[in-house]
Amino acid sequence: MSLEDQLLGIALDLAREAGDLLLKGREGEVTAAATKSSPTDVVTAMDAAAEELIGRRLGERRPDDGLLAEEGSDRRGSSGIRWVVDPLDGTVNYLYRITHWCVSIAAEDAAGPLVGVVHAPVLGKTWTAIRGRGAYRDGRRLQCSEQADLAQAMCATGFGYEAAQRATQAQVLTRVLPQVRDVRRFGSAAIDLCHVAEAVVDVYYERGLNPWDLAAGGLIAQEAGVQIGGLDGASAGVDLVIAAPPQLWGPLTDILDGDPRPDRD
Repeated sequence: MSLEDQLLGIALDLAREAGDLLLKGREGEVTAAATKSSPTDVVTAMDAAAEELIGRRLGERRPDDGLLAEEGSDRRGSSGIRWVVDPLDGTVNYLYRITHWCVSIAAEDAAGPLVGVVHAPVLGKTWTAIRGRGAYRDGRRLQCSEQADLAQAMCATGFGYEAAQRATQAQVLTRVLPQVRDVRRFGSAAIDLCHVAEAVVDVYYERGLNPWDLAAGGLIAQEAGVQIGGLDGASAGVDLVIAAPPQLWGPLTDILDGDPRPDRD
């Protein structure tokens, strides 16, 4: 078995185990344990529990690997492999018992994400990818949208939790909305990227994504033929992530190119 297949198997095991833990947490009372950047950006006790579980399992199975995770785990490794984990992407959805939340796990090497898994337990869907070997959802190979007219394209996006950033994002939305079929906000960046991968939506853009938001879903989208990046040749990152089929990349970036970039602390 190749290293990539081994890593994918581990990622699947851990995503499903963490997903089961999170499902059990939803059966009881889920409350906000702390806040992140603002009172509306919550983190539940289950975020921390899922991250602790994933970190512990990785320590048992891949003790020499590095780990970067949303709730604070950041350890260096010596193997050349680092895991990039969002133990609960879509925390607010989870808090409100909205279905769109997931566990996102990627393993990366010096060249970037090598394997990715996005597991959405309530939706009953699991997306996977190995670099250079395609993207899949529950065993079905994925291909992004063939839509060539942005005016007929369904667009997904997301919003930050800081008031100033949200105000700027609302201004951008007023430019985008009249030039696409419609806009959806599902509340999970990883799922949004997977939706672009399987043409549930045609394009996606968002500011403020961190590596754990992007690593697994971004690989899955790219392996389905999606172009991912920022403006003016920049890499996708916290300033902007754009995900679109090649034929819609130019029209979408033309709209977003005038997007003012809010100051960041």
